[in-house]
Amino acid sequence: MKYTYIDSVQQGDKLGKDIYASDGRVLLHQGVSLTIALLSRLRHMGVQALYIKDDRIEDVELEEVVSESTRRKAIVTLKDSFQLIQKGKSLDVKAVQESVSSIIDEVLLNQSTLLNLTDIRTEDNALFLHSVNVGILSAILGVKVGLDRGKIHELVTGALLHDLGKVLPDEDAEPGQSHHTWKGFNALRKQKEISTLSAHIALTHHEYIDGTGEPRQMVDKDIHLFSKIVSVANTYDKLLHPSNGEMGMHPYEACEHIMGLSDRQFSHQVVWRFLRAVAFYPTGSQVKLSTGETGIVVGQHSGLPQRPIVRTFKMIGSQADDYEISQVDLAKEMTVFIDSILTN
Repeated sequence: MKYTYIDSVQQGDKLGKDIYASDGRVLLHQGVSLTIALLSRLRHMGVQALYIKDDRIEDVELEEVVSESTRRKAIVTLKDSFQLIQKGKSLDVKAVQESVSSIIDEVLLNQSTLLNLTDIRTEDNALFLHSVNVGILSAILGVKVGLDRGKIHELVTGALLHDLGKVLPDEDAEPGQSHHTWKGFNALRKQKEISTLSAHIALTHHEYIDGTGEPRQMVDKDIHLFSKIVSVANTYDKLLHPSNGEMGMHPYEACEHIMGLSDRQFSHQVVWRFLRAVAFYPTGSQVKLSTGETGIVVGQHSGLPQRPIVRTFKMIGSQADDYEISQVDLAKEMTVFIDSILTN
């Protein structure tokens, strides 16, 4: 399947991945033929990009660091947990811990797989998908910096709950603490089974090492490693999926943006590992090579995230299916580069 902007989807194209709500319900099943009415409905829901089936790469499977079922369960758990906090009740900490453990188990099992955070996001599930993505990337970075499992569990717990404050009303905030980081921290520190360190991630994930962050303008030495990790993970997912309705960056652009802020806003130690954890050109991306050929990314190299495997298609006749297929492994063809990302 290929990943493409919704404005490039044609009537009759088949959906490549399920679209689901924050309560776990499948809104549209993969394989459904997309009509003008369905595409209009998806745009109204805030969907900007989709996975579409493509017969030319039907043999290619997307490698996932964390399975769709685990992601979906975590999303439902977060929605339920946020609603409990909104009602003044305690978190279902057991359910949160189960999701954290499942994420860590799969991250450890799939350490050689590059992370792909391009997904199908709606206004309904955006906050929870974002939180789960930040949790998954934080788990990967926790492994890469050498944390033990107990510490990774604390890290991922805080990462999943880092934006809790966004669903809490300002009127419940302490004086001078209306920023969502404060609201999330104050709510989490009341949960006896959530560690202080996990709660502090909610407070400090917007702090930058140069002192320009929020809400307390902390500097490098005062920011815990966990918060430095979540800061990078949070920023990366936000660059891919802005909450203001604008189109997000491509993964390679977001990686370059974060790389440019290393040792300024972000810890170099974290950024160095981040750049080896994510796919610059995720499988399913449509690309144009420096040779002029166009194709679709069909494979990755864990040690070389900028040099994927691309399947190219050269037209040899007048019919749409008259084409010649080639495979270009950029890890071997060192003089060939990806020139641009195609959006249709």
